[in-house]
Amino acid sequence: MKNDEYYMQIAYKEALKAYKKGEIPVGAIVVSNNDGKIISKAHNLRDNSQVITKHAEIIAIEKANKKIKNWRLINCTLYTTLKPCRMCQEVINSSKLEKVVYSSESNNDLILKTKMFQINSNIIITNTTALIKKAFLKIREKYKDK
Repeated sequence: MKNDEYYMQIAYKEALKAYKKGEIPVGAIVVSNNDGKIISKAHNLRDNSQVITKHAEIIAIEKANKKIKNWRLINCTLYTTLKPCRMCQEVINSSKLEKVVYSSESNNDLILKTKMFQINSNIIITNTTALIKKAFLKIREKYKDK
């Protein structure tokens, strides 16, 4: 079975896709804890879709639900490049995911019922944090004169 860093690198690739589309660069994947297979991959699409719920985590969860034909993601782990927001945390709790692994911190204060911990990899944390900062600088520059 692959380790957390392996899966987080895949989530990071999804975050890069979001960044290239002008989105907040967050990527997420759902992995089966039974066999280590990736069930779904997603990245943020909120700005391009203009749909508030199009966060990477929610899209990945919905894709996984559809693929396994079950809303319960028991024995699954969600990997995401940013600590989930409150909305995503509620969806995570409801989906019955076993675990969440994230890289970059955020200012979320809601407690999850699901086990959640930050990955212990300086390279991944540095890359995902830098990408998010770069995106926000770009966004702020875009709206600076408006």
